[in-house]
Amino acid sequence: MHSFVSLASPAAGKPLAMALAVCAAFSVSSVALAEEKKLESVVVTATRTPQIAAEVLSDHAVITSEDIARSGRTSLVDLLQRQRGMEIVRNGGPGATSSVFLRGTDNKQNIVLVDGVRVGSSTSGGATWSAIPLSQIDRIEIVYGPLSTMYGADAVGGVIQIFTKQGDGPPSPTVSAGVGSYHTYNLEAGVSGSTEGFRYALRASHEKSDGFSSTKSGAFGFNPDRDGYDNNSASGQFSMQLTKGHELGLTFLHSELENQFDNSATFDDRSKQKLATYGVYSKNQITQNWNSQLQVAQSQDRSVSDMRTGRTLFDTTQTQVSWQNNISVATTDVLQLLAEHRREEVDSTTTELIGARTTNSLAAAYQLKRGAHLAAASIRNDDNSQFGSRTTGNLSYGYRLSNALRASASAGTSFRAPTFNDLYFPGFGIATNRPEKGRNAEMGLYYDDGKSQYSAVYYRNRLSDLLVNTNVCPVEQATHPFGCSYNVNKALLTGLTLGMTQALGDFKLRGSLDLQDPQDETTGRQLARRAKKHGTLALDYGVGKATAGGELIFSGRRFDDTNNRNRLGGYGVFNLYATYDFAPNWSLFGRWNNVFDKDYELARNYNTAGSNVFVGVRYGIR
Repeated sequence: MHSFVSLASPAAGKPLAMALAVCAAFSVSSVALAEEKKLESVVVTATRTPQIAAEVLSDHAVITSEDIARSGRTSLVDLLQRQRGMEIVRNGGPGATSSVFLRGTDNKQNIVLVDGVRVGSSTSGGATWSAIPLSQIDRIEIVYGPLSTMYGADAVGGVIQIFTKQGDGPPSPTVSAGVGSYHTYNLEAGVSGSTEGFRYALRASHEKSDGFSSTKSGAFGFNPDRDGYDNNSASGQFSMQLTKGHELGLTFLHSELENQFDNSATFDDRSKQKLATYGVYSKNQITQNWNSQLQVAQSQDRSVSDMRTGRTLFDTTQTQVSWQNNISVATTDVLQLLAEHRREEVDSTTTELIGARTTNSLAAAYQLKRGAHLAAASIRNDDNSQFGSRTTGNLSYGYRLSNALRASASAGTSFRAPTFNDLYFPGFGIATNRPEKGRNAEMGLYYDDGKSQYSAVYYRNRLSDLLVNTNVCPVEQATHPFGCSYNVNKALLTGLTLGMTQALGDFKLRGSLDLQDPQDETTGRQLARRAKKHGTLALDYGVGKATAGGELIFSGRRFDDTNNRNRLGGYGVFNLYATYDFAPNWSLFGRWNNVFDKDYELARNYNTAGSNVFVGVRYGIR
């Protein structure tokens, strides 16, 4: 797993010009594009080391570069909504504040990694999804269930890891351009390859849209103006094999997003988001059975908002150091030993939030294979300077009933650290708030014969010390007259998640269905913005140089508030997409979203996109 670094952050616009210049330097007639390395059968995130997908005990899903290309381009959040176990919320268009829920858990109860580096805000909690550009993504791995023993705090519902492009083979340039509804346009360029032990990949993009009004009439701060966005981003990976078994590398992602939103009827409210990851890593084969990897990384999540009421700043910087050792045992087994250090620093116009905290972690894991039997055990201790020590553990077992069919079961614990807002935000935070705790058990059946893939997983995740905004604060009422964040609630997340992909000649049928009960046990109410049923159904057709498909994304009713008074109706949205390879290495792609112009809400009084299209042309291999 890679970590990153950028020795200098490029200015907006310059990365795109640089990448285009690099691409132009290669003559199309002289460049032999390498066949893209097939990674579909390998999963890294579940165990922090490459593992054959059929041997991964954790429930997981993978979005490949081909999947992204065939989707006809969409936002990252919309792409994730097509996956089982996932729901989204967005306060307006693609550039607006967004949340992703895994198996009924909150956005703050999941970890997001970019090439192995944790990203997110230590004040609000969770990743800033709108600032992660789809144009920089080569592959996505989603691992469901508690992974605190692998990654520490906040991995209650799962981990989503985003991988940027890696270089391999002869120089491979890529260029893409597209236009769409709401005066949306996108430009991308990149080049990747390898030579004499040196691997490189560089990509840059610019995307802009006029958007639509994020709020509806009657909403707080409603303004009928358009709320658009403007994003510039660049990413890169560089590595050198010093000698056999010894590799040194650096990686970076830099994204700057400016988006408009509604907070006043008379002011053009704007926010500037910066998301960046930088780092270096060293991979070393110490002995024949011992692999070591040292990573030093830093990520930044910075948000500056200009509103009629004034300017606000929330800036999180996370510095991470990890040393992972994989030791082969008895030929088929692996012992993992891990030491990590993470420092979170917060700067804000809300002076009470300014501060820092550190977490020192030690972990051990063992993966066992014996014929048809697979097993894994792991334990981890996280010692945090704010809330003390927490220990988590996980046990998993799998059995191959046949070459294609496998059964598995697991049990594990997790926790979520209170955010700086939970602890210190004026009139909301309580400094003595404790981490949330989770206890998860699940069992699943998985079938994959190369043409057909089916999965069925039942899970039961009990959360205690849930941090919620209570109407009456149990403590410090004089300074919290309107309630506070406090450990009062318990939640039980149970569900059955089903997935399938079936090849039918030139057709491919895929779908998912989640039947879940995300319940607040303290009140007996349904957790906010989570449906009891949601899913997808899609049919793809490919023949010759053309592929096309249609998909239905549907969800049952939800509630926008914890008291279940503001109901959000169920919805179904139908989309079409297609690609056509009209010349060697050239393709046209297009997408028609919300074909039937469905009017629906993901958040109360916030607009969603109507019927809209996006079309473009692409050269090269993603």
